[in-house]
Amino acid sequence: MKKILSILLCAAMLVAMFAFAGCEKKAETLKFGFAIDAEISAVESATAEKEGKGEVVINAAAVLVDAEGKIVKCVLDTADNTVNFTAEGKAVAAEEFKTKYELGADYGMVAYGGATKEWFEQADAFAAAVVGKTADEVKALATADGKGTDELITAGCTIGVNEFVAVVSEAAKNAAESSATADCNVQLGIVSAQSVKDATAEAAGANDVDTTIVAAVVDAEGKVVAMETDALQAKFAFDATGVCSVETGAIKTKNDLGADYGMVAYGGATKEWNEQADAFDAACIGLNATEIAALVAENGYNGVESLVSAGCTIGVADMVKAAVKAATVA
Repeated sequence: MKKILSILLCAAMLVAMFAFAGCEKKAETLKFGFAIDAEISAVESATAEKEGKGEVVINAAAVLVDAEGKIVKCVLDTADNTVNFTAEGKAVAAEEFKTKYELGADYGMVAYGGATKEWFEQADAFAAAVVGKTADEVKALATADGKGTDELITAGCTIGVNEFVAVVSEAAKNAAESSATADCNVQLGIVSAQSVKDATAEAAGANDVDTTIVAAVVDAEGKVVAMETDALQAKFAFDATGVCSVETGAIKTKNDLGADYGMVAYGGATKEWNEQADAFDAACIGLNATEIAALVAENGYNGVESLVSAGCTIGVADMVKAAVKAATVA
């Protein structure tokens, strides 16, 4: 009898365990949002005393947002890239492009600007302050003079915040369903590359900057669970005397341009740039940074065969570099 009772008791316990397991709540999935605001902020023609310049400023943000539209995690960065050219129509090659976050203390906001915190620390303070806020509540963090509210200043963000507010609120509004959870990290990778050509009497010179931006959500095992890739081109043309007539103002990313980018219409491709970027993003899901780095073919430009077969036939070197940055867990 005791044996039968023991068996029945064990069976009851097993039933209870399975019932409890069935009632366990799955981790809440979060929406993933990404936004870029870019503009050609300054253009100056060259003179005998001073090189001409073109400057493009790119603000990027990525967020995780809960079901109520509140930000759970946020990351942001800015690429402020300047190129130069001479009064003789010569393009000047830049040594390297780094984002403000990558520059760290070398950005010089403390050493030369008299600030109490460096740019990356102020960006971190802003990112921490928006947690728990909706897109509209983020917008309310900027005052009429472009500074932050007392809440932001107390948090350690004392610089102008208009750009932060605009790009983070846009990212939150863009947020779409994903498999990200609260234990995931959201990260950015930004890579800028220069293309130069000297001017002649017959043809304009060029000092252009192509920037690739990747936002990635990485799980606790270092694998990508969501990714979005975008890019933009800032073109600075000048004549043989260093005169540049490019206008300042907002510029669109390749994703924003869509079919207007013209890769199909004028480049003979079978898929537009944004479609190829989508194929790249899909191929990166489930991979870690090391595995993403291996997506470049031996020629250092195209993707490996599996990437090409997936629909990404363009050069992927900068995509991969940016994605590796975004997928690398510190």
